Amino acid sequence: QLQLVESGGGLVQAGGSLRLSCSASGFTLDDYAIEWSRQAPGKEREGVSCISSSAGSTYYADSVKGRFTISRDNAKNTVYLQMNSLKPEDTAVYYCAAAPSGYACSDHIFGPWGQGTQVTVSS
Repeated sequence: QLQLVESGGGLVQAGGSLRLSCSASGFTLDDYAIEWSRQAPGKEREGVSCISSSAGSTYYADSVKGRFTISRDNAKNTVYLQMNSLKPEDTAVYYCAAAPSGYACSDHIFGPWGQGTQVTVSS
């Protein structure tokens, strides 16, 4: 299984920015589509953004479009989620996960999910 580790969360004021990192060891992230999702207390997990294995395509939920940017750094074997203009409703635990080999973002099959990183946006 492809286990990823999230980091970079924290407490930030509304309007601020954070950059989340998704890293792996033992395999090359560039070979897989990677999704960031989030789960707020009492709510279902929501897919936030996805980047294809070739980084040729990126996808965003309407709620974050124009504010979040997903990217890869292949040299660091890391996928990032740059979050700008944060809002209190962005508060959640953020997770990253890989799609199985050969699967695309549009297949919506990702996992396993790690521990996640907490993002808290104060008003």
